[in-house]
Amino acid sequence: MSEVSLTRHISSDEPRVLVVDGSRVVRQLIERVLKAELPNAVVVGCGSGADAARELDEGVFDLVTTALRLPDMDGLELARRARESSNQAYIPIVVVSGDVQERLVARTLSSHVTDYFDKALGFDALATFIRGYVRPIEQVSGTVLYVEDSRVVALATRRMMEKCGFTVSHVVSVEAAIEILDAARAENRAPGADLVLTDVNLKGELSGGDLLERIRAGYRYAKGELPVLVMTGDDNPANQAALLRAGANDLVHKPIEERLLVTKLQFQLRVARRLRGHAGA
Repeated sequence: MSEVSLTRHISSDEPRVLVVDGSRVVRQLIERVLKAELPNAVVVGCGSGADAARELDEGVFDLVTTALRLPDMDGLELARRARESSNQAYIPIVVVSGDVQERLVARTLSSHVTDYFDKALGFDALATFIRGYVRPIEQVSGTVLYVEDSRVVALATRRMMEKCGFTVSHVVSVEAAIEILDAARAENRAPGADLVLTDVNLKGELSGGDLLERIRAGYRYAKGELPVLVMTGDDNPANQAALLRAGANDLVHKPIEERLLVTKLQFQLRVARRLRGHAGA
């Protein structure tokens, strides 16, 4: 399958949007959010995956939103069909669901999905989220505290991030990362970074898991306060789930693929900023 496009915006003033959810009420709420941002949008609602698949085969859409649990299929199966079986392999597909976090922990969200939104954040937050697709906005950026002891890997990954507008502070050990975070707390500028990206296995005495424990249990930074992405080459689902239960926002699988890394970084930064804005309201 071809790479999913990084295009994140709807360019048309009259976009066609497919909204898939078994609940008519939810479909109407999402349509209301869309219409508030783009009054001329053509919103097609479907209550089942089969109906949505037919719509995808028969017409062109600029954006698809889908629940994970549909009456006749999983929303990820619908996303896969859209990528592989229709002429719309590059459209943004956004999961809008109440069990996103559960799927993240279980590692069952697929790369067919462009982005995902947790209904628990509320429909005001959904409006902000969708606005990022229907209106051109500046690329999300921020400061990344990057922990990697391989010079070759670090150079390549740092270039990926800096090319996309991120400011990268690279260190080779957890001990050095803790020094930066401690200094930020002492200087009243905590947490000291917008996001932490760390490998699991490092050459120092402390591992990426130790850093994760320090951030969540020691500093007591919540996921929205200091997101942590953990890089791992371990395909064991139990080990992956353990990292997520320990407080990782998400995992980045090695070898690192630029599109997925940048998408995950931007998503976590966007969610963190949305949560901070909600807390300060």
